[in-house]
This record gives sequence, C-alpha cells and structure tokens, in this order.
Amino acid sequence: MVRPLTVGTLARVIARHVNPLRVELGLRPLHRLDEFYLAADLLLNYTAEPFDYPRTDWPAKVRLVGPGLWEPPSTAPPWLDELSRPLVLVTCSTGFQNDVRLAETACAAFADEPFDVVLTTGEVDVSAAVVPRNVRVERFVPHSAVLDRAVCVVCHAGMGITQKALAHGVPVVAVPFGRDQPEVARRVEVAGAGVRLPARKLNAGRLRAAVHDAIVLRPGAERVATAFRAAGGAPADADALEGLAFARAAGR
Repeated sequence: MVRPLTVGTLARVIARHVNPLRVELGLRPLHRLDEFYLAADLLLNYTAEPFDYPRTDWPAKVRLVGPGLWEPPSTAPPWLDELSRPLVLVTCSTGFQNDVRLAETACAAFADEPFDVVLTTGEVDVSAAVVPRNVRVERFVPHSAVLDRAVCVVCHAGMGITQKALAHGVPVVAVPFGRDQPEVARRVEVAGAGVRLPARKLNAGRLRAAVHDAIVLRPGAERVATAFRAAGGAPADADALEGLAFARAAGR
C-alpha cells in the first residue's frame, strides 16, 4: 500500500518546492508517492526484473530499461594478468560513508582463502588494516575489467556497483550501511543473485561464509544479466524518449 507522504526529505521537497510550482502552473498538488513518480508522461526506470520486484500494476508509461552501465574509456591494469586464482572484488563506496569496516573485515576474512582479492577503497583510509599478500589495494580501478574476471563482488550495496556486477553475471555479497542500500541488498537476496549481510553482523567469519555461499548463486546473477540485456539499456531509453517526442510533435 502506498501511504500519504507526510514525513521525510522527499515529502518536504514536494510540499515546499514542487507543489507551489504546480499550483502556479494550474496543476493540482501531489500528495502521494505514486502520484509524484507517475505524474510525468514517461517514467524510465534504470533497472529490470527480476532484480526489480515483478509487478503487474505498472502503467504503460513506466519503462524498465535496465541499468546505466557507461563508464569512462579505460584499459585493464597490467597487474590484473598476474592474478591467477578466482578473483573477488571488494569495493567501498565512491563517496565517503565511513564503510572502512568493510575493507578491514575483507582483509581479515580472505587472508588464508584461495582467492585473489582486489580491494578498491574510494575515500576511506585503510592504513590501519593488515593487508595479506593475496589482497591488492587500489583507490580506484575500472570495474568492468575486474568484473570480467570476478567470481564474486563484495560491496556496500550501492545501486551502481550492485547492478554493474549483476550485469556481468557476477553474484554479490551486499553489505548495506545506509541510504537505499538495505533495499538494494534485499533485492539481491530475493533475486537469488547473491547474499545479504547487514553491516551490524559483519565480521570476518560471516563475510568469508557469505562469499562462498554467493559464488554458487552465479546462475541467479546470470539470469539477472540476461534480463538486463533484454531490457535494452541506453538504446531502449533513447527509443522511448524519441517516441514520446514524436507523439507530442504529432499532437498525440
């Protein structure tokens, strides 16, 4: 059930900024979350089932086009060819959110495991961590080159890296810290494409077990990848926008 918007940041934005402008333009104010998202003539949703929950009640104006996967052109780092064991990518949030525990726990979890681990730290400082020989620490690495080799991704359950991993057919251990991440992690679990491990339960033993459990869920991740490709991505997005523009030009 969609409840009336009465609290939260989105409610304040609509009440203070969106609704006064709508009234000024002669439009009725919006009071419900579904009204806000469905007010436009076209809603492009950058995901797809089964990562998004299966729905039967979306109107035709809602198009699920799959994730936006563009990243700047790059080349694979030379050291990637030196890694010969199953590869696990552990990545912290690009924007600082104090998820350093994820990096530190990964170093402890995989010290004696038969994996090569690439740990990207973003804005967190891991200088206090004991980094084992099989863990390579980089601030940033082009993810696609690593994902082509990875057997599992451990991440903070950000929508971007989670969908990018699944688009490569790589199962995910999602460790949400806040924002929308608990919901993203739940979708990973419900889709059968990985494992949800809440940050409050994060320790080396649980993380190690979660990775082993996630690896065998690769078929679920590949199912999501197939669905993402079928959704069409950027070309489907452009086609939908062009279709709307042509319809408006034709007066429909």
